[in-house]
Amino acid sequence: MLFAVLCTDKPDHLPLRMDTRPPHVEWLNGLNSAGTLKIAGPFLDAAGKPCGSMLLIAAEDLAGAQAIAAEDPYAKAGLFETVDIKPYNWVFNNPEA
Repeated sequence: MLFAVLCTDKPDHLPLRMDTRPPHVEWLNGLNSAGTLKIAGPFLDAAGKPCGSMLLIAAEDLAGAQAIAAEDPYAKAGLFETVDIKPYNWVFNNPEA
């Protein structure tokens, strides 16, 4: 099953995001290699600066998706103000359909 992981950064935490980016990208590369990660990227603010994240991941269930999201180095560093995880049905332009 697919899950959208929607993360909003805490205000004024761009330096923490940038400092934590290398381990975050390494973690995403591992998810990608395992076939867990489908898409990922940052949300941008009005100035074009990252202010959150969106991941589309495969997991057995919501608890599995929550466990995956909790391993994100950004989450472990305390970057996120909120994290919402929602089941997702990828209907259009799904390369696996």
